[in-house]
Amino acid sequence: MFRDSAIVAYRNLLTILRVPTLLVTATIQPLMFVFLFAYIFGASLGGSQYREFLLAGIFTQTVAFNAAFTTVGLAGDLQKGIIDRMRTLPMSRLAVLMGRTLSDLVVNVLSVAVMVGCGYVVGWRINGGIADAALAFGVILLFAFAMSWVGALTGLLSPNVEVAQSAGLIWLFPLSFISSAFISAETLPGPLRTIAEWNPITAVSAAGRKLFDNSAPPSFAPATGWAADHCVEYAVGCSLAILVIAVPLALLRYRKVASH
Repeated sequence: MFRDSAIVAYRNLLTILRVPTLLVTATIQPLMFVFLFAYIFGASLGGSQYREFLLAGIFTQTVAFNAAFTTVGLAGDLQKGIIDRMRTLPMSRLAVLMGRTLSDLVVNVLSVAVMVGCGYVVGWRINGGIADAALAFGVILLFAFAMSWVGALTGLLSPNVEVAQSAGLIWLFPLSFISSAFISAETLPGPLRTIAEWNPITAVSAAGRKLFDNSAPPSFAPATGWAADHCVEYAVGCSLAILVIAVPLALLRYRKVASH
């Protein structure tokens, strides 16, 4: 299974190398968000201190949005008949999905690396220790891997690539903006604040800020509650819970699709 997964992942990465425009969404879009929020909205939200607050949220939002990369890629393989070809081979069924999510994890590593460089340009810094920073990136990439499995499930449920493109993003926009990725969740009204406080994107963003030692602007109300006080543990728990739910569902759906 591990060998087969590595071969499928290598095949997916070769596709990206031969069609580099596939990386546009994974690299250019995050840069647009960084400069948009850092300089257009950032001046009124706290200036340089807001830019430090912002980057962990941008990291988290980007790896969540990259789940759409998995969705479209898998839907495309289904539509082109590549999944049917793989089904005829003596290989692990899990390898098709594992290879896709692993190759997209590599894309997420590249996206985060690009954003780290961009963050240093706009004034963001890692103020904590190296071990804490490594843990922060580990939490973010674990969340990226979990979201890739959600993307895989969405792609398998989509009848074609066009539907997959919409389905892969339509639920991510409200999920990312009803959070503390860009603002303090304490400013949101009643029910939205509760959703934001327990939103996994809020937890991963907060964990990144805590481990990078990036403080919020003075005008931002500090987050309160169990999820905020235990943001690192809650972020890891959310990612593992997503994997526990999404992996079996994706495998069941793949078996149904591949048996047709």
